Amino acid sequence: MKKTTFSAIFCCLTISTFSSFNVNAAHCDVNFNYGVVIDPSHLRIIDQGQTLVQINNDQQLFIKGREIALTPKQQKILIQYAQGIRTQVPEIVAIAIEGIDLGLKAVNKIIGGLTGENSAAHQKIQEKFNELQNRLRLRFNQSAQNFYIAPQDFDDFDEIIAGDLEDEIQDIVSESIGTILNAVGDAMATSDNDDIEHRVETITERIESIADNIDIEIEKPADKLNNKTLQFCQNLILLNEKETLMQQLLPQLSQYDLIQTSKQTNTQKQ
Repeated sequence: MKKTTFSAIFCCLTISTFSSFNVNAAHCDVNFNYGVVIDPSHLRIIDQGQTLVQINNDQQLFIKGREIALTPKQQKILIQYAQGIRTQVPEIVAIAIEGIDLGLKAVNKIIGGLTGENSAAHQKIQEKFNELQNRLRLRFNQSAQNFYIAPQDFDDFDEIIAGDLEDEIQDIVSESIGTILNAVGDAMATSDNDDIEHRVETITERIESIADNIDIEIEKPADKLNNKTLQFCQNLILLNEKETLMQQLLPQLSQYDLIQTSKQTNTQKQ
């Protein structure tokens, strides 16, 4: 029962710490209405696994498998648009990975502060976090030049960055509670019932103190990441303007509007 009490408190604090270091101050009123797949030669806009639009080598256009003949003017805007997508999609991935790394660093500091940096217990948990980070990278790209982004609402970067990772972190921490307790000491497991609340409070205060120090240490990189997110959002808005121009030159693409801003959404509702 005592271990369960500590487990609940520790998990709550570590997950709270992880969440607090995501880019939760940055909001972006832009959506991706479809998924995007990128490899060195192809850019595909997909819906439920079906390719709607494909751009080969940034200059050859296919709509639902049918090649579209392009004038020089149309091809020029298509090249600019495709290159813009190729620039921004990896930026989404970079922001997501950097945000996760920052959050995991904060949680890792708490665990290291309790168990001792580079202790056997700390290294064991660090290995599990490394596996989690590797899975995250595979979620967004299969290699350095291949990327996939599902339809997204960029107004909620927390969800894009964290997704279901909070549950995974909680599972890792929960599974490692025994290791953490052994590293911290057996006081929680052997103390009298009268002392349990005081001991839980003491360890909780220690965790919160570590978290406060982490807050100071990570504040600057978190602000930098937040600014990067805001710049990314502005770049998407500019790219949306390019997409609108492209759709004016190529009306066949109007029904496959990848980028949508809140301004467009409000206009459509009126």
